[in-house]
Amino acid sequence: MTGILAGPYGIGLVKSVQQVEAIAEIGVILLLFSIGLEFSFKSLMSIRKTILLGGSFQVGLTIILTFLVSRVLGLPVNQAVFLGFLVSLSSTAIVLRQLGERLEMDTPHGKTALGILIYQDIIVVAMMLFTPWLAAGAAATASLWMVLLKASVLMVAVIILSIYVLPPVLYQITRTQSRELFMLSIIVICLSIAGLTYSAGLSLALGAFLAGLIIAESEYSHQALANVIPFMDTFTSLFFVSIGMLLSVQTVFTHLGTLFIFTLAILVLKGLVASLAAIILGYPLRVAVMVGFTLCQVGEFSFILAQSGIANGLLSGELYQGFLAASILTMILTPFLITAAPGATARLCNLPLPERLRSGRYPWTVDLKADIEQENHLVIIGFGVNGRNLSRAAQYAGIPYVILELNSETVRQEQENGQPIYFGDATHETVLQHVKVKEARVVVIAISDSAALRRITFMVRKINPLTHIIVRTRLITDMADLHELGADAVIPEEYETSVEIFARVLDQYLLPRSEIEEYIEKVRSEGYEMLRTVSLQARERNILNRSLSDMEVKKIKVKQESDLVGKTLAEADVRKLHGATILAINRGEEYLPNPGADNIIEADDCLIIIGRPEEIRSAARMLSNAQK
Repeated sequence: MTGILAGPYGIGLVKSVQQVEAIAEIGVILLLFSIGLEFSFKSLMSIRKTILLGGSFQVGLTIILTFLVSRVLGLPVNQAVFLGFLVSLSSTAIVLRQLGERLEMDTPHGKTALGILIYQDIIVVAMMLFTPWLAAGAAATASLWMVLLKASVLMVAVIILSIYVLPPVLYQITRTQSRELFMLSIIVICLSIAGLTYSAGLSLALGAFLAGLIIAESEYSHQALANVIPFMDTFTSLFFVSIGMLLSVQTVFTHLGTLFIFTLAILVLKGLVASLAAIILGYPLRVAVMVGFTLCQVGEFSFILAQSGIANGLLSGELYQGFLAASILTMILTPFLITAAPGATARLCNLPLPERLRSGRYPWTVDLKADIEQENHLVIIGFGVNGRNLSRAAQYAGIPYVILELNSETVRQEQENGQPIYFGDATHETVLQHVKVKEARVVVIAISDSAALRRITFMVRKINPLTHIIVRTRLITDMADLHELGADAVIPEEYETSVEIFARVLDQYLLPRSEIEEYIEKVRSEGYEMLRTVSLQARERNILNRSLSDMEVKKIKVKQESDLVGKTLAEADVRKLHGATILAINRGEEYLPNPGADNIIEADDCLIIIGRPEEIRSAARMLSNAQK
């Protein structure tokens, strides 16, 4: 919006389109460089199924459908294919920002969207290579082979540089311990490789991506990314501003009806294709529709590719303006569509659709394994970190349990390891019936999807009014809704972490365990209100602490050779000799608070002593002398 207002087609604060495009190109170089830094060949292989299968299906089918529609509208073959390239790409910057703010990166639809976006970010490099040949047609076959040869040579060079050249060079640079020299070296590497690819007849953006990949394979990639991110955020913002500056507002108002149809067609086509890609990967309808809402916009790399298309004569000025306007509209609508997705998905899933489509692919047998009890068992929904830890604890305690998970790859691997885990969307009653929720004693819901948490809690309580439902949520704002929907206990991740940390802090300050447990119970029973506001009781305790600020509490261990071993506290007479008071004796796992004079000191006891610093030091010296 800023670009539209400030650009040459708006109020004209910036009049030179060439300057805008130069700024945008710098942003693109740094953006592709950072994407290369975030990837590595190992990380790409770890999610190869989602990337290769889901990404190939989404990009390929979008290109085919766009090509068919473009041909019906009378566009030439090469322009129709190129328009398919442009429409097939989604916005990595917008989608990842939205998913991150909504804490949905770890959800099934978030992971699927990320895998497809990674594929798009990589395939755009091939599209850039292919664009000049597409413009020249079959007559340029020889030049295409030359471009491919150059690209192959560059890939070999990338491998050589990443293994043999850059690591020792960067090592020598880091030995200087100069942050400025390291940062400048990273920028020089990026621009040098980008310039090399440009001089070879390829694009600057491709060179920047390859430079990022080279550094990503070294041990210095994280520091390099940390140095580049501030620049990347700035120039990415300028890139989006520059896109707005290139848009002609007059063209938008002249063809408003056509623009609306074009925008709607892009959203529907891309949304359906992305949903189909998720279904191909085995996900249920709910996840597939969420993926469709997430990836239905046109991405920033489409604008970069469009510039190449204009330079090669694949886009006319009017077609470019129409594409630009529709693409910007899809970007503007994306946050609203992602916000509306859970509600729209829930309504869609309530329609009378085939169960196979609603629930996804079922790689399970009809009956549970024989070693899983059909009643009083534990149902774990979600097999992330919490689900894994809970399953280990249940296995150790001998509690029968069954796991539901939406990641088919995780299900396959864990089934091979002997885990009672099954693929399925727990928002569907059929899936919950399959794992015998009606007979379950406890159901633990440990997933990251906030909308699914509510639906699953409601469905479990509907099926089994007596089961104990424990829900892990990331946000304390979900607590009231989840309790109302039937959860017996809601564990907000952000505050439970604080409780555990503070409990350990209190333990180090030698508060009795009973008081620590009382504090924890109070925090939980008050809905974590104590962590959000400082109570009067806390303020009074602070006053008390200040009044005792000259006192210390120390723990002193009694060794085997100490003269105190076997003596009573009365015989040790620490208070009379040194002024310090023994508050408690810690013996193994046992605490003896307020010990009497006849309590005997044993080897390896820890004496909890309170006193002024000098009194504590005097007692410690006495104990040290006694241990000689």
